[in-house]
Amino acid sequence: MKFGNGYEKWIVLPIVLFIFYTFSKRYFYHDFYFNFRLTEILALSLILIAVITLFKFTSELYIDSGKLIFTVIYVALPFSFALGLPKYSTYDNTFSYEVFFLFILIWSSDTFAYLTGKFFGKHKMAPKISPKKTWEGYIGGVVLTLILSYFIEKYQHDLRGNWIAVGFLVAAFAPLGDLVESQLKRTFGAKDSGNIIPGHGGVLDRLDSFLICVPVVYLYFILIKFI
Repeated sequence: MKFGNGYEKWIVLPIVLFIFYTFSKRYFYHDFYFNFRLTEILALSLILIAVITLFKFTSELYIDSGKLIFTVIYVALPFSFALGLPKYSTYDNTFSYEVFFLFILIWSSDTFAYLTGKFFGKHKMAPKISPKKTWEGYIGGVVLTLILSYFIEKYQHDLRGNWIAVGFLVAAFAPLGDLVESQLKRTFGAKDSGNIIPGHGGVLDRLDSFLICVPVVYLYFILIKFI
């Protein structure tokens, strides 16, 4: 996704950093308790709207203002919500490891889905967007990720929520993150999102599932607070 010669390309990074700073300031002032705020719900809704826009209203992303809005929502908000996932101890300034184990589940889900699809995949999930993804791979990713999440839940007692539920959410939504990234690359005729990591595409190619799973898990942590 490249910007033209307008002002948008100069303000996208400052806006992303400002949003990230705003979230970090809130969380690091010990506001880690998932208050059901209108701003949070609005931010989560914007991520959903951005995904719908990518698939249904692609023409909006061909103008620089559309690219600016999409980039800010797609990149800044998920990483900002990630700051709110851990528990923070004011006593000894330590964090719990929700983000770390979320990465473990996401990468495991991707690996399990790939291997299952490679050996058993027959039915394509979204052939026009990601031809190699299969429903068999998807199911295999869900099942094996649930097994891994069971052990995380059993042995990691300091984490928020039930991690079998988190594992299910990750396995269910991680493929969507990959499809979003694939659709984004198809929209702009790009093979990779960048070339920082040789042989592995851009940074977003490695973090595409993370960008979708973080808001979903964050919403789960909000909801269990009220159940």
